[in-house]
Amino acid sequence: MSSSIKAAAAAVALGVGLTGSAQAADILVSSNIAVSTTWTANNTYNLQTQIYVLPGATLTIEAGTIVASTTNIGGSLAVARGAKIFVLGTQDNPVIMTSKADVATWVGGNPKTGTWREAVNEWGNLTIMGKGYISEDAILGNVPTPNANNIGAMEGLVAAFPGDPNVLYGGGDDDDNSGTIEYLSLRYGGKVVALNNELNGLSLGGVGRETDIHHIDIMNNVDDGIEIWGGTVNLKYVNIWNIGDDSFDIDQGWRGKAQFGLLVQGYAANASQGSGVGDNLFETDGAENSDWLPVTTASIYNFTCIGQPIDGDHGTAWRDNARVQYRNCIWMDLGERLVQLDNVDGDGGAGYGFNGTLSWLNTWTTPAVFSALNQSQVNGNLAEIKDSVFFRNLFASAYTEATTVGVFNPANNNVNAGSALVDQPIAAITRGPLVVKGGKNMLPVISLDPRPAASALTSVATAPADGFFSAAKYRGAFAPGQSWLSDWTASAAFGFTTTDNPWTDEGCALPADRAYPTLTGTGPLTPNSVNSLELTNAKANALAVLLVSVSSTPVPFKGGTLKTIPIILQLDLGTNSVGALALPIVWPTVPNLTGVSLYFQYGIQDAAAVKGVSLSNCMKATGQP
Repeated sequence: MSSSIKAAAAAVALGVGLTGSAQAADILVSSNIAVSTTWTANNTYNLQTQIYVLPGATLTIEAGTIVASTTNIGGSLAVARGAKIFVLGTQDNPVIMTSKADVATWVGGNPKTGTWREAVNEWGNLTIMGKGYISEDAILGNVPTPNANNIGAMEGLVAAFPGDPNVLYGGGDDDDNSGTIEYLSLRYGGKVVALNNELNGLSLGGVGRETDIHHIDIMNNVDDGIEIWGGTVNLKYVNIWNIGDDSFDIDQGWRGKAQFGLLVQGYAANASQGSGVGDNLFETDGAENSDWLPVTTASIYNFTCIGQPIDGDHGTAWRDNARVQYRNCIWMDLGERLVQLDNVDGDGGAGYGFNGTLSWLNTWTTPAVFSALNQSQVNGNLAEIKDSVFFRNLFASAYTEATTVGVFNPANNNVNAGSALVDQPIAAITRGPLVVKGGKNMLPVISLDPRPAASALTSVATAPADGFFSAAKYRGAFAPGQSWLSDWTASAAFGFTTTDNPWTDEGCALPADRAYPTLTGTGPLTPNSVNSLELTNAKANALAVLLVSVSSTPVPFKGGTLKTIPIILQLDLGTNSVGALALPIVWPTVPNLTGVSLYFQYGIQDAAAVKGVSLSNCMKATGQP
């Protein structure tokens, strides 16, 4: 092992297991966080009001920490511009933000159990505000060109006084870093301030691309699941269920990337559509006014999108010059259209083609061009749906607009799989009896195995290996035979999704210069099996060494000392870790791997990181017969 990798290790404390949360002390949080603070897993944290992490402060939340607020008092958490948050959950010990009413359903205080309830608004949400460029025309003094002085006031937050900086987002730094969020489950949130002014599950305003967000779980929210206003933040592994409005909502010139997402449309409350009953799966606004810059220009790969087949709305709704590439996705059980041209957003937008901007049809035929403002799309056209599969979308005009814009052109490699069960692109889905909520007919999903089947098992093309995307050669959010939902999501706790993933994320990376390197593993660990290890967010063109250990006490590496760890394998990968790396491993025949746990972690040479080396998270796999 290289001496530089040995020297890079630093001690990181392990979080307390989640099953001990019932005995944790309940800490009432009633004041803003003005100095750097750590919330630990031996306590629970009860938000009593709208809490802000103030500029210059950092809030760190350990793995296994529960943030459970008194039900219906409006406790919420917001990270102001210039502040940072580090939510450091793991697959075994996620961070959970929820209400006391949810905790009351956990068996023996174990958050890997629980009962789904028709409920929202039991606490607020997590809001993060950054300094990236936005296009917002509602603020006096904002201009229609990219400008560091353009700001917005965050939806759902209430200013303490006119000009309150804590509720503002936006600026001129698309590389802004608001911290890291990993393995975070957000449940039963939202808060209605006024008509069309509500808190989403996760709100991201002007957040920059140096912010690292992956493994986000949202269950039940009064408004949108995730809503993004401008900025360049990227997201990976998102699981969003039973949202009261749009599952994934985009506004004000977001120029980011997203990969691996499961969206399951349903209802969270017996209220109107958009305030308790799901609306669109994706709703995309380009700019607050269509000819302002920046305009939404995004790239989204490998989402599995499951609608409400009777009264759900659209798969994708498009407004105000939005430009999005959807690739390698599954679209099934949509209530209405795959592609819906809303054209305007209803609050002042002007639509496609306004003031010399591209027309709706031309947006689908104009090539994307890499630029300072558009770093998320590097090939193809500005608007696309490619290499995807469509299944059981039975609305009379489900594909009318999609056909008009060329979605079914042969070069796009899309598959219309019809509606025969044998062609279903996921392994299994079970819906409960029909219920009427908000005047809409709902068929709730009560059991789901979202792993790919039929035409979703493979794709023609893959995402580019660009340091963020993984080159996944399948359609939808899950690799064949694998699920990343196990152990940490509400859908797993409530029994909606399967929990048989042989790989678990043990957490605890050391930072790189741009984001935490993220390692994922797939495939059964058996003699002569082929496993795939995929590293993303690593320093480009850096020396990377894969470390494999049989040690389990303490969990090896984890940011800790390496020289006492028994290493059974080292792979020197030279300079092949150009941002992202996929490595197939064929294990030699050994006497017996059954029950043996192996721990995998990368060390990446990175002069800007801690002691010149960054460590990825540690993945654990246990041998099977």
